[in-house]
Amino acid sequence: MTGASIPLSEALNGNKLVITGIDVQGVLRRRLLDLGFVVGNAVEVLRRSPLGDPTAFRVSNTTIALRREESSLIYGEIIGGGEG
Repeated sequence: MTGASIPLSEALNGNKLVITGIDVQGVLRRRLLDLGFVVGNAVEVLRRSPLGDPTAFRVSNTTIALRREESSLIYGEIIGGGEG
């Protein structure tokens, strides 16, 4: 499933993605950009909490937890990994 952008909230544990877009404005956009969620950066889905929210992502050698509401607004193209 490469070539299509999906929200980070739909990626599986272990997926590696390249960020293709961020559909957020204002303070949250600035915060996400500061954390490394920038178009072109690689992101890895590390693990979801037992109830599925939040999810831990690795970006710029840092582990960041985002709620589904936030991660559904960041889009990426899968470049590898995933549960199998």
